[in-house]
Amino acid sequence: MTESAKAAPRRRHAQANRRRILDVARETLSADPETTVDDIARAAGIARRTLYGHFADREDLVNALAVEAVESLRQAFVEERNPAEPADLALARYILAVWGIGDRFRMLIALGRRDPDGDIRGALTSVRDLAGELLAQGQRDGVFTDHLPAPVLAHVMESVVVSMLESVNDETWEGSAPAAATAVLLAVGRTRPEAEAVLRHLRTGGSRP
Repeated sequence: MTESAKAAPRRRHAQANRRRILDVARETLSADPETTVDDIARAAGIARRTLYGHFADREDLVNALAVEAVESLRQAFVEERNPAEPADLALARYILAVWGIGDRFRMLIALGRRDPDGDIRGALTSVRDLAGELLAQGQRDGVFTDHLPAPVLAHVMESVVVSMLESVNDETWEGSAPAAATAVLLAVGRTRPEAEAVLRHLRTGGSRP
C-alpha cells in the first residue's frame, strides 16, 4: 500500500475527530459557557492530546466555532435571498431559516455573555452587512421604516433576534420560527396584519396580498 493510500484513512479519521470536537463543543458551551477543554474532550470521548492536536487552546476552539456559526448564518442568507422578491418576504424567509440553525447562534450568545468585551458580536459583521443591504432595499421600496439608517436598523433587528434566542436559552419563552419572523417584521416597520400576510404567503406559496 502506498503512503498516500495509508494516509487517506488517517485524514478521514482526523476530520471525523475534528467534526466531533466542534459538535460537542458547540453543545456543551451553549449549555455552560464555563465548560473547559478537559470537559469537552471527555464529552467527545477523546483524549486531551487529540483535542490539542486540532486546536491550540480553548480560544482557538471558540474561534473555530464562531467562524462556523457565522458562516452558517451567512450561507442561510445567501441561499434564501431572491433579489426579485419583496424585501419583507425575503427578510421573513431569512429569519425562518436562521431559527432553524438557532443552536449555532445560541452558542455565540452564550459565549458573548461570558466575554462581553470579546469579539463575538464583531464576528457577525458580515451577516449584519448583508441584512443592512436588504433593509436598505426595503426602505427604498417603502416597505420598511426609514426613521433609522439601514445599518442601525440591522443592529435593532439583530438585537431582537438575540433577545428572543436568549429567552429560549433561559426557558422564559418557548419561541417558534413564525413568532420570531413576526417580531422582526414588526421591529422594521411592518404592521401585524402585514407581517401575518407575509408569513401566510410563505406558508402557502400563494400570490402576494
